[in-house]
Amino acid sequence: MIIRDATPDDAAAMAALLNRIIAIGGTTAHETAKTPQTIRHDYIDGPHTRTCVVAEDEGRILGFQAVDTTHGEAHIGTFVDPDTQAKGIGAQMFARTRQLCTDAGIPELFAAIRADNVPGLAYYARIGFADIGHEPDYALSTGAIVGRVHRKLSLR
Repeated sequence: MIIRDATPDDAAAMAALLNRIIAIGGTTAHETAKTPQTIRHDYIDGPHTRTCVVAEDEGRILGFQAVDTTHGEAHIGTFVDPDTQAKGIGAQMFARTRQLCTDAGIPELFAAIRADNVPGLAYYARIGFADIGHEPDYALSTGAIVGRVHRKLSLR
């Protein structure tokens, strides 16, 4: 497996991966399928994208991790193939993401995780993110209340 910077050519595979995660439900706040064009704009080379890396094995995208700027803060999102979660892919992607962010002078990263996303909460805690806030009433478009946890990691 290699960790590398995402390119526009990865957009279709990244969309397929994220759309599968959305369809399964429970680990992302995204609720509607994404097109390759949306993936490219939101994660690869759009105006707010700071970094985006992919985990690739034998030509297959197993995950991606992106940092964008929202309201002046650097926010991270991590998406790993459900069949390969908890195998260290997220940690390997984060090693590259952290270096890219440090090189870019980004002082801290923020993450917003669904409160019912147990694997996501465990992952961000494992790589050093600490709770800074909670939204217990955060709801999906269906009205289902899932809550959200806000975390931060200092890169200095």
